Amino acid sequence: MNRPLRHVWLVISVLFVLLFTSTTYFQVVAKDRLNAHSQNDRTLYNEYGRHRGAIVVDGHPIALSETSDDTYGYLRTYDPGQMYAPVSGYYSVLYGFTGVERSLNDTLSGEADALFYHRISDILSGRQGQGATVDLTLDAGAQEAAWNALDGRRGAVVALDPETGAVLAMVSAPSYDPNRLASHDRASVQDAWTELNEDPDRPLTNRAIGGDLYPPGSSFKLVVAASALESGKYTADSEIPGPGTWTLPNSSAVMNNHAGGNTEACGPDDASTLADALRQSCNTSFAMLGVDLGEDQLRETAEGFGFGQRQEIPMSVTPSTMGEGMDDAQIASSSIGQYETRVTPLQMAMVAGAFANDGVVMQPQLVDAVRTSDLSTVAELTPKEVGQPLSAANAAEMRTMMVGVVEDGTGTAAAIPGVEVGGKTGTAEWGEGRAPHSWYVGYAQQGDRKIAVAVVVEEGGYGSQTAAPIAKDVMEAVIKP
Repeated sequence: MNRPLRHVWLVISVLFVLLFTSTTYFQVVAKDRLNAHSQNDRTLYNEYGRHRGAIVVDGHPIALSETSDDTYGYLRTYDPGQMYAPVSGYYSVLYGFTGVERSLNDTLSGEADALFYHRISDILSGRQGQGATVDLTLDAGAQEAAWNALDGRRGAVVALDPETGAVLAMVSAPSYDPNRLASHDRASVQDAWTELNEDPDRPLTNRAIGGDLYPPGSSFKLVVAASALESGKYTADSEIPGPGTWTLPNSSAVMNNHAGGNTEACGPDDASTLADALRQSCNTSFAMLGVDLGEDQLRETAEGFGFGQRQEIPMSVTPSTMGEGMDDAQIASSSIGQYETRVTPLQMAMVAGAFANDGVVMQPQLVDAVRTSDLSTVAELTPKEVGQPLSAANAAEMRTMMVGVVEDGTGTAAAIPGVEVGGKTGTAEWGEGRAPHSWYVGYAQQGDRKIAVAVVVEEGGYGSQTAAPIAKDVMEAVIKP
């Protein structure tokens, strides 16, 4: 081989090695990075050109893929959008996805491991691949009742089936229209995104399971009362002190007995039973009770209800918390739902559910079933226990005390004629010069129908006036549909 031919062969060999190396790099080494690149439109077209399963509530698809005449192939639509948006989330060509759209993306897109054999069947039969349908546990009547009762006010409602953990209602307000973010018109999507993120009311936040969390106020007295019963030192008839005012230990701060600066004592000789203290929502009684129980006892009970645990429903839930290493003054404030006690409405619905389920806390779950395009079921709700913070006997005693709150205490606005309703109101202070948050936490049962509910209205004032009527509407939708 003469010298010029050798040079040509060498150049060709080098070019072949470079071509092989670059091809290997881009197709193997850099594949994932390039696929995930925000400017890779081909990935977007592949993703949105695939059929996506529906999200269904009581037989009605609240999220659906419809064919589109553009390059994406399918358009995601939501109906009704705002009422379910905190649950469904959005599926956007620009901003990704949230809610169930995100947490069950593999299932909805058909890529989940559980759908492997279904994908093979589609390939062999020549059918176009389709995502699975996700049936949610939500009760359409309860969801609508919660949405209408909140009426756009900032806050959240969560309702659970105490025996299974099924989420019957999850509303966060204000909400947003996910159709605006799912549009294929990029300019309008960007405008909607900017508008929603600049809104001081934070409509994109699911207040039911996340956000900044809330002080629970007097609704946390349910946890303290349960802890007292479980300690073995108290019963519902135990007499506890409840003076009109109480100077916190090692502090100059003075606690009033009731919200609004009311300094009336809880009973004759500044004392009452535990049941009466809960019925009247006596601050000093529960502050002193919490100090007597101590941080360890209170924390053990709270953790039994799910505090400190990260829940996946399948969306991620921010853990509820208590302060740590507290002195007696801080324990006293924590015992009436203040200081560093912070909760999600979902967590407080779990607390109420435990009392209606003989002391057992069930894992909240939003998915009732997953079905393929041929209607075969590949997954169903399986009830799971989170813990048992109190015995069945003490849960029954708590129910009796909570019924007293509704029948002749601060929670009368939640009463439903002919139905056993028990609960606890809360008025949670959270900022100087700001109106307190309004809470109601409770349950209702009639025959084999049960519901546990938690309602919070931001800056709603007294729980007895604002949150309790909302809870009543939601409970009625399930108990008396």
